[in-house]
Amino acid sequence: MKKIYLGCFLLGTFFANAQTEIDAIMMSKNRFCVGSVYQYSSWDKYWEGTNKRENLNLGKVSTQSIGVMGNYGITDKLNVLFNIPYVITNASAGTMKGQEGIQDLSLTVKYMPFEKKIKNATYSLYALGGYSTPVSNYTVDYLPLSLGLGSQVASFRLMGDYQRGKFFTTVSGAYLFRSNVTIERNTYYTNEMHYTNEVDMPNVININARAGYRSDRLIAEAIVDNWVTQAGGFDITQNNMPFPSNTMNALRLGTNIKYTLKKIPELAFIGGTNYVIDGRNVGQSTSFYGGAFYVINFNKKAK
Repeated sequence: MKKIYLGCFLLGTFFANAQTEIDAIMMSKNRFCVGSVYQYSSWDKYWEGTNKRENLNLGKVSTQSIGVMGNYGITDKLNVLFNIPYVITNASAGTMKGQEGIQDLSLTVKYMPFEKKIKNATYSLYALGGYSTPVSNYTVDYLPLSLGLGSQVASFRLMGDYQRGKFFTTVSGAYLFRSNVTIERNTYYTNEMHYTNEVDMPNVININARAGYRSDRLIAEAIVDNWVTQAGGFDITQNNMPFPSNTMNALRLGTNIKYTLKKIPELAFIGGTNYVIDGRNVGQSTSFYGGAFYVINFNKKAK
């Protein structure tokens, strides 16, 4: 079993927020890891469809978020995780006012059905099920300054991890089912006119690969992350605002680092950055984040 204090690593989503479900680490039974991560993301160029252009009307669009996250070990092979961020958006130019508030509550169940050590290598498989829902009544049809897309999301992810010595590779793929959302107007145009306030949201596929160094006290990894919208999305029309059901694809490169204190092994600090190198109907954002986590042991001490 990989060391329990490593199981408090960063959790990363597409539009904001850090993540801990897609590391290949499990929290041991009756251990609870809780912490907070601050993230800053900004962009001044974006893709209108596949056409990359400057964002002259809004200037630099920035998003700040601070999230509270937790991971509880029901057993050594079954964990439950949560994440809830407070988000602030802003534009440096134009007349659109930034938004702030609590975004979406995310819950994830993470299960490791297989782990086997062969000589110096360890192989493990994971299955994850997730659900997220908005917890505040934020405006959906206000992109790119909306707090989120307002959709309830159910996800399923399969993940495999290979570790040899202190070097590892983790690959995972997820499918996200998104519910329809309602907006504050009764007509809108995508590729055709719609006479309703309900918007059909396309589903999404995510592929994530990471590799690097993993020890009891230090994790350092490079990450490739790709989000691809499925059928049903459409491109931003020329000189218009984004819309919740736009096709939103993004290929990101990033790095993560986590360090666990030697004298206080329950306490760990994380940090990282990522950059969108290619996209469709998204901003070319650069993100930085950092945070701290603490592991609480609820196991009864032996007398």
